[in-house]
Amino acid sequence: MPVIETSAALLALTAVLAYLLGSVPFGLVMARLFGLGDIRQIGSGNIGATNVLRTGNKPAAALTLLLDAGKGGIAVLLARALLAEDAAQLAGFAAFLGHCFPIYLGFKGGKGVATFLGTLLALFWPAGIAACLTWALIAGVFRISSLSALVAAALSPVWVSVLGMPSAGLATALLAALIFLRHDANIKRLIAGEEPRIGRKG
Repeated sequence: MPVIETSAALLALTAVLAYLLGSVPFGLVMARLFGLGDIRQIGSGNIGATNVLRTGNKPAAALTLLLDAGKGGIAVLLARALLAEDAAQLAGFAAFLGHCFPIYLGFKGGKGVATFLGTLLALFWPAGIAACLTWALIAGVFRISSLSALVAAALSPVWVSVLGMPSAGLATALLAALIFLRHDANIKRLIAGEEPRIGRKG
């Protein structure tokens, strides 16, 4: 895929708009629409799909998953269609930052796993599918969402490179690094054997 450069002004605008899109807290929105209360007061306090699932409401959790993934994917696809590949990668990164540090919630957001996977699927779908399958495999074996996310994130730069889009390697590695940073507390609980399993109510 040829690399086409976008002007700095358009890149800046792309980043801002993608960040604002990524900042939409769909977990919080779904929880309120389904009458689940403030998701930040439930379970881990996270606004993502895994914590919504801890309420026992699977439709709300599924919608949160799809919408959080979609905002990353839509940011990438729109930037690619309207501008170029460099803008697409920047848009995905900015949307991910928006989810993790949303301006609408005082910069206190989610862990970014669904948005990461949606972004990766849009950036380079073979690597995105490989990352999703990695997540599903680890989740099926260990039933621990954070472990699944960490393994999928760690392998995603490898999938991007070996499956044919090394130009996205840096962006993917940066996203993966942020996934690890956002899961600092989870990593400590994993080491201590205290990390909750998927589907456990909060």
